[in-house]
Amino acid sequence: MDAFERGGWWTVVVRPDEDGETLGRVMRRRFGLTGRLYQRIVHARAFRLNGRVSHTAARVRAGDRISVRIAPPESYGVTPEPIPIRVVYEDAHYFAVDKPPGMLVHPIGRDGEPGSGGTLAAAVAGWLQARGIRTRIRPVNRLDRETSGLVLFARHALAHARLDAPLRRGMIDRRYLAVVHGVPDPPEGEIDAPIARDPAHSERRIVAPDGQPARTRYRTLAVYAGAALLDVALMTGRTHQIRVHLSHLGHPLFGDRTYGGREHPAAPLGRQALHAYRLAFHHPFEDRPVTIEAPLPPDLERLLQALANQGSGAV
Repeated sequence: MDAFERGGWWTVVVRPDEDGETLGRVMRRRFGLTGRLYQRIVHARAFRLNGRVSHTAARVRAGDRISVRIAPPESYGVTPEPIPIRVVYEDAHYFAVDKPPGMLVHPIGRDGEPGSGGTLAAAVAGWLQARGIRTRIRPVNRLDRETSGLVLFARHALAHARLDAPLRRGMIDRRYLAVVHGVPDPPEGEIDAPIARDPAHSERRIVAPDGQPARTRYRTLAVYAGAALLDVALMTGRTHQIRVHLSHLGHPLFGDRTYGGREHPAAPLGRQALHAYRLAFHHPFEDRPVTIEAPLPPDLERLLQALANQGSGAV
């Protein structure tokens, strides 16, 4: 992109090798527009050639300036709420929030879990509203209600589209810290096991031959008396994937009663011991690597301290 202007307009300059092509063809390629977004922009006449309304069939010349309104004011899609949030990263296209445990990302979760208020989406809408920004709430990734850590949001539709495919192809590095029962042997490896909905419990997932492909990598960071701290990387993004895979491995998360975990008597959590601590990706607009990190929350720090008091060692 050559320029980002007030009002959500983006401008590129036609290159010599594009001389004589149609405006529509150059516009789609240079802005990386999906078919749906391209049609929406054309229908709204939200594009200009050298500052003037034109037709997509018009022929462009080297040096022409093509402008597209990528980020017009939009409805948030949720009711804004004045809930404090911790924004740990922000640029013109994306921002990341360190989500606390116990908060849904969106009013309706992936499994249809209801939530009329107090969601991260509502809190983000309130944060944007206070800054005079009107845009739809577009999370790039999601977390379970009781998982803490990083959620990345796109500030406009094209930004979301540009990271959606990399996310699905496993090109966004999503790292978690997990505290599990027992010590994995070997200390690092990959869990490649398909995941399906549990026919006996609609909100649970199980490893099953007919499930969706799912891959998780793990590395042991520290060992304790009957427990371990793991660095976990998602290679795919199935519902409850880390929780299901670690339980399948025989090492459920502390506090995850759904998948066989138990509480530590000296540091009960009331949720699974899982924290999304790192997101890393190549910025699709600024052509640079981005790494975002969020520190371990206090409840997991207390759990690790309780385990350390029982004896531990680095791996």
